[in-house]
Amino acid sequence: MSIDKSWFDQMEARVPRGEVRTRFAPSPTGYMHVGNLRTALYTWLIARHAGGKFLLRIEDTDQGRLVEGAVDVIYATMRRCGLDWDEGPDVGGPVGPYIQTQRREFYGKYAELLIEKGHAYRCFCTEERLEALHKDDPNAKYDRHCLSLSPEEVQARLDAGEPYVIRQRIPEGATTFHDAVYGEITVDNAELDDQVLIKSDGLPTYNFANVIDDHLMGITHVVRGAEYLSSAPKYNLLYEAFGWEIPTYVHCSSVMFSDPATGTVRKMSKRHGDPSYEDLVAQGYLSQAVVNYVALLGWAPHGELAEQEFFTMDELVRAFEIEGISKSPSAFDIDKLNYFNAAYLRALSPEEFAREAQPWIRQSVNNPAYDAAAIASLLQARCERLSDIPEKVDFFDTLPDYDPELFTNKKSKTNGEVSLEMLRQAYPVLEGLGCWSQDAIHSALVGLAEKLGVKNATLMWPLRIAVAGKAVTPGGAVELCRILGKDEVLRRMKLGMEKLNG
Repeated sequence: MSIDKSWFDQMEARVPRGEVRTRFAPSPTGYMHVGNLRTALYTWLIARHAGGKFLLRIEDTDQGRLVEGAVDVIYATMRRCGLDWDEGPDVGGPVGPYIQTQRREFYGKYAELLIEKGHAYRCFCTEERLEALHKDDPNAKYDRHCLSLSPEEVQARLDAGEPYVIRQRIPEGATTFHDAVYGEITVDNAELDDQVLIKSDGLPTYNFANVIDDHLMGITHVVRGAEYLSSAPKYNLLYEAFGWEIPTYVHCSSVMFSDPATGTVRKMSKRHGDPSYEDLVAQGYLSQAVVNYVALLGWAPHGELAEQEFFTMDELVRAFEIEGISKSPSAFDIDKLNYFNAAYLRALSPEEFAREAQPWIRQSVNNPAYDAAAIASLLQARCERLSDIPEKVDFFDTLPDYDPELFTNKKSKTNGEVSLEMLRQAYPVLEGLGCWSQDAIHSALVGLAEKLGVKNATLMWPLRIAVAGKAVTPGGAVELCRILGKDEVLRRMKLGMEKLNG
């Protein structure tokens, strides 16, 4: 019995046409790693550059690997990175649903249509038989055992309730496809396996669902990793079997990661525990910096912008062209990301930086008497990542048990004896200050240095060591004294003098 084609005609009538349409279709199997984010970004940029539509689709057919909460992470990551979508599970659209498990009935019908057309067939082979086929050769292709079944045999097995999958029937010959990055590629069909389209539970495989959904949603450009190049011929054959227009393929080279622990270089993957977007944010990187850096992992601007490194999102939209995507793998360089992040931190207004820095400051500075905004003003030019902050400012709450050798500094011309004298001279001067402002502290200390006939550094170094207990601090002695307050400064100066007295 032939299939009623009216339903397929109705589905075809829904397909949007006449504009660039792209999609990001993540599987909710974990957090978004850098490669995922790059795919999402490039896909979004192609749509926005062309004035088209960007879709978000959730591919959740791999039920065994689903991670609870992963969908929410995807939404949050996309929004924080400025990647808004025009259609998707949460905003709707004309070609929904946008979650694959909610489109289950579509895939079965299209698989049946392929069977009728002679491009697919039912396979009743058991797991035991398939395992036996691969016993001697794990890469062995399916032997097409069920392709020879007669219609009567197939019906008898269906009537008996035997479980089955639906496989694609790969034709003889060769398949040629064009990729926007890699050019024209031809594959001998003999190298291709009769892949499963519909699993025994009725759910589609990733490859089949992708083709069906991309067509029905009017997707014109498909962006994915270069590891999917080997699957492209099978996609092409499916498009051709249905008589559908093939979208523009944009395969992006891998993002490689140099593991500092082992020194090995490998493709980045969330399965290997490589940093996800969430990891990078947790490590103190700004979303803007991450997105800017990720954009340049495998893409470069042309013409007047060829040397530009820093881009706003609007600038990326205007500059992004598919021709700028490289075939060569790109290396994720944490030092380069630090460079970008430091630049973005410096570019924030003092108020913006203070808002970003405050949670990190309060990880180690719990005393509410210490002004977080004032501390932040010392940090903006002195950190590459926000996660650098807690260690830099932990001395505010608790003075560390430091070595008196820190008072000795050749450049400042100090040693233990000189430092002790400087603290003795400075103590009554600071104790006598009626106004504990930065200007008042600075004037008093500079005046004292002049009176003693020493350089400012000779006085400031011992004071900074005494109040911070560290050789490297955000801000100098004057700034630290102002924030710590008069009583605490005098207390710490006494402790410093006691250390120096032995």
